[in-house]
Amino acid sequence: MHAPSPDAPPSLYAARQPIFPRRVKGRFRRLKWLIMAVTLAIYYVTPWIRWDRGPGMPDQAVLIDLSSRRFFMFWIEIWPHEFYFVAGLLIMAGLGLFLFTAALGRVWCGYACPQTVWTDLFILVERWIEGDRNARIRLLNQPWSARKLRLRLTKWSTWLLIALATGGAWVFYFTDAPTLLRGLVTLQAPPVAWITIALLTATTFVFGGFMREQICIYACPWPRIQAAMMDEDTLTVAYRDWRGEPRGKHQKSSTAAHGDCIDCMACVNVCPMGIDIRDGQQLACITCALCIDACDDVMDRIGKPRGLVGYLALTDEVSERAGQPPRPVWRHVFRLRTVLYTVLWAGIGVGLVVALFMRPSIGLTVAPVRNPTFVMLSDASIRNTYDIRLRNQNPEARDFAISVTGDPDAVVTLEGAPGNTLRIGPDQTFLQRVYVTAPPGSDAATRDRTDLRLWVEDLGNADRAHQDAVFNGKEN
Repeated sequence: MHAPSPDAPPSLYAARQPIFPRRVKGRFRRLKWLIMAVTLAIYYVTPWIRWDRGPGMPDQAVLIDLSSRRFFMFWIEIWPHEFYFVAGLLIMAGLGLFLFTAALGRVWCGYACPQTVWTDLFILVERWIEGDRNARIRLLNQPWSARKLRLRLTKWSTWLLIALATGGAWVFYFTDAPTLLRGLVTLQAPPVAWITIALLTATTFVFGGFMREQICIYACPWPRIQAAMMDEDTLTVAYRDWRGEPRGKHQKSSTAAHGDCIDCMACVNVCPMGIDIRDGQQLACITCALCIDACDDVMDRIGKPRGLVGYLALTDEVSERAGQPPRPVWRHVFRLRTVLYTVLWAGIGVGLVVALFMRPSIGLTVAPVRNPTFVMLSDASIRNTYDIRLRNQNPEARDFAISVTGDPDAVVTLEGAPGNTLRIGPDQTFLQRVYVTAPPGSDAATRDRTDLRLWVEDLGNADRAHQDAVFNGKEN
């Protein structure tokens, strides 16, 4: 093999070296445990929350019903023509991510990202089965034996069960959960459910167990995008080198001048990404703040003040180097950029809430039938035909009346229905052919075009909806 040329560009990819984070205690670790418990509980429990939606609909609080192209979330029901609600929520999620990144760096990556949450869970299982950092390193370097095989199989089996539960929970969001569970148990679930579970199980098992930090560094685009969201006022995890350098072991008999850092490597040993925060800001840092807990614990034990590793903004570095106190945290968090993000985020949220409560419970579209444009009946009346599509967005069946304004002599009749009323089932769309007839001599019958307005009224609560149409007559 030929040695690489010294002039060759450096490789952009590095083979993975296993990382074994050491267990750590502290306020940020407790916060991560809490967020992990809450997010996992929400993910696994939500499909099983029941919500009465009336006959003919699954009693599930949160449901993405692809067959009927609707999204249910408790009392909210989003129809296909209301996709702007989903778009608005996605925009709010993006602005929220920008807001938190601008204020506190990559807190999403460090605390709530699914890759981080499931990796934390997998590391917890690994530590429980194989031991803490040193025990896992020793096991890695040991030759294969019955004990090593037993520990690895136990760990991998537990990971696989977690991954299977993860993939299984996801499919429950797209159909009635109890019904699908019975189908899975009896092996009668549709193939798409099995394929989805298999894919999500495999990706969770591989990403959380074997790729971990590689996903964050190479697969995720956010580490490269988040730099545009941050500025010199963003609070992020950093090492105060002016206080910690030069590093060295603290010995009572030593006369050498040392900083507060005793080079114990505690911050490196607890890092799930395997980086050294003392080297400055790095692409791999997910701002999980576990290095802060580790360093604070060491500072407590050697009698030094906390904060050698902590949240820091670049604007505070100059003042802290000069021995001056940093600016208050609120001045970093509440600044022009974050205020603008907050205003935009809140504005979209308010707009969605207003639109949600102002939307009608009746959906109506009118399509005129133009072949032929009109029909002359035996009594010389002129009849136009329209196809009306009605959406009953209520959880119960309703009676609707159809009427017309624009010509007082025009009469409405419905194909296949007595009078001008019809009944539509709950959460259904119904296509109805409607005839509008103008008697001979009326304005609509003797004019080429007459503007009409077709009305639909919910007889249960008097809600009304309308759409304008054109009536074609026989011009004299």
